[in-house]
This record gives sequence, C-alpha cells and structure tokens, in this order.
Amino acid sequence: MNSKGLWTIIASLILLNFITVSYFLSVNRGDIKQVEPSVEVGSTLEEAVASIGNITISRQEWLNKLESRYGQQTLEDMIDEIVIKKMADKYQIEISSETMEREMTMIKTMYHPLDYEKINDEHWREQIELSLLLEELVTKDAVISEDELKRFYDQNKELYDIPNTYHLSHIVVKTLVEAEQVAKELEAGSSFTALAMEKSIDEFSANQGGELGFVSADNEYVPAGYIDAASELNVNDWSKPIKVEEGYSIVLVHEFIQGVTYTYEDVKDQIKRQIAIEQVQGALSIQSFWEEAEVSWFYEKKQ
Repeated sequence: MNSKGLWTIIASLILLNFITVSYFLSVNRGDIKQVEPSVEVGSTLEEAVASIGNITISRQEWLNKLESRYGQQTLEDMIDEIVIKKMADKYQIEISSETMEREMTMIKTMYHPLDYEKINDEHWREQIELSLLLEELVTKDAVISEDELKRFYDQNKELYDIPNTYHLSHIVVKTLVEAEQVAKELEAGSSFTALAMEKSIDEFSANQGGELGFVSADNEYVPAGYIDAASELNVNDWSKPIKVEEGYSIVLVHEFIQGVTYTYEDVKDQIKRQIAIEQVQGALSIQSFWEEAEVSWFYEKKQ
C-alpha cells in the first residue's frame, strides 16, 4: 500500500475516534438531545413514568436503571472534560484560532457519511479544542527532533494539500420528469432533507436526508458531474437535474472549503503531537492527571 493510502486509513481512524469521543462528551453538555428526568414541583420519585396495563415503572426505578447502565461512564466523561480544562489552564496551554481553523478544515475534508453525525460547527469546534488540549497535555514533555518532524512532513505532504471541497447532499430519482418535479417542490419551499428521505432512490444516503459528506474532485464515490455542478453554485443552492447512472439527481451545496496547501511551519506542532502520540502506545487518556487535579468521585468510594 502506498503512503497516501496508508495515511488516508490512519486519518479516517482518527476521525472516527474523534466522532465517537465527541458524541459521548456532548451527551453531558446537552449538545445532543436526550431524555432527562425533570422533577416537577410536588412530584415524588415514586410517581410512575410509564405504565403497561396494571404494571407501572416508577421514576426511581427508571433513574436507578439509568445510573446502573450509564452512570459511571457519564460521570467519568464529565470529570475528564473538567480535568482537561483545569490542567490546560495550569500548564498555560491554549489552542490558537489558526490551529482551530486548520483542524476544522482537515477534519471536515476527511468526513464521510458512513461516519454520519450531524455536522454542527459549534459542536465540532468544542470537541476539536478538547481533543487538542488533551493531546497537548499528554505530549507536553515529548522531545522530537527537527529532522524527524521535517522528514515526516516531506514523506506525507499529500496530507496537507487540501483540494477545493464541497459539503453536498443529493436526491436521486429515475426520470427527468421526477427530477424536474423535485426541483419545483424545492422552489416552492419544500425541505431538501425531507424530499431526499421521501423520494431518493439512493439507498445509502436517503435515510440521512441525501447526505454525502465533504467531497472533492478526486473522490471516487460521487459522479464527476457533481463537482462540476457544485463549482457553479452558491452555498445553500441546488443544481439543475444531473444525468447519472441511476437516472437523474439534484445536488445541494451546504458548504464550500477553499483548497489550501499547508506549509511545514503551519503543521509543525501538529506533526509533533502526532509522532508523540504514536510513541505513547495506547489510547489517549487524561486520567493520569486525575491525582494532580485532586479528583474524588462517587465510584471510587464504592470500590
């Protein structure tokens, strides 16, 4: 396997890990809608939250089940987030706006709908910042020679060469008549997502509202005509019907990322973190800082 192929796989694994971690962290801050118990004035823990015939489930039973199933991991994630921020402040670690923009760009251009998570810039920024602070903390004492950093950059320059990239969704139908009807409904104010779920015959994207992720001209998973059409559109505009193998499609542009080539100086710190993380040998964890942060928690007392 060539270098580009290998590092594409590595980059994809990094992205998948980021999305997984960000999901569980976001649950604790309410970024993802969840069912939470809300105790109203005058209510008791013995009140029923569900009934099945003459059988009831009390609020206390429900809360006990939630705690036993998710309690320890949820509390651990909440602690980790606070420890990351506390230790970053102690060691005066900050993430610059330039670094954040670069990481956002690189993460997005690796995004694929198979890793589907609703794209929310604010949410992603929060999680990227937490991830970078964690990486900086874990690797703060690492020493990597300038020669090794430059050698890595020279061997993997394609990772830092970002082409023009478009965040797209599409609706695929069998005939031109159907495509024109979809276009009329869009013009009348219908939701692109809803129409994709209702009418698109592309089984891989229909359930996700036509979501295709971020794609560029070298993406082999979308027709070449999509990029040509997208390059003529403004953000939030959709195309005229495009002839494709399955019939006809209409493409919507959510976002455009201007191509950029990052220099060695641009990504030097990122490379240092990446090499240092590989040397750590194991999953990144903030728990080595728990004692320093003076963490004491409920589950420690139960053990």
